[in-house]
Amino acid sequence: MSSLSNTTTDHETIRQWVEERKGKPAQVEGTGNKKEPGVLRIDFPGNDSGRLQEISWEQFFEKFDEESLAFLYQEKTADGEVSYFNKLISRENESK
Repeated sequence: MSSLSNTTTDHETIRQWVEERKGKPAQVEGTGNKKEPGVLRIDFPGNDSGRLQEISWEQFFEKFDEESLAFLYQEKTADGEVSYFNKLISRENESK
């Protein structure tokens, strides 16, 4: 089975993929300020790093668009299981 990745900038596609996996939008602790989130991440249950702070989808997508990011993700693993693989990349790299 193939484990192809997809890339999107569509907010609803991203939100749906994340929420289907019980994830939440987050920032890396200590990288933002009161006005603007810092380094964006997706936080999934069981992530025990303690370095992620939940933010709103509105904050997430505002920064996502401001930074001209794209969402690289995978639906299924090579074994056919639900994949959690995702990465925020520059839109310049989206087609590469």
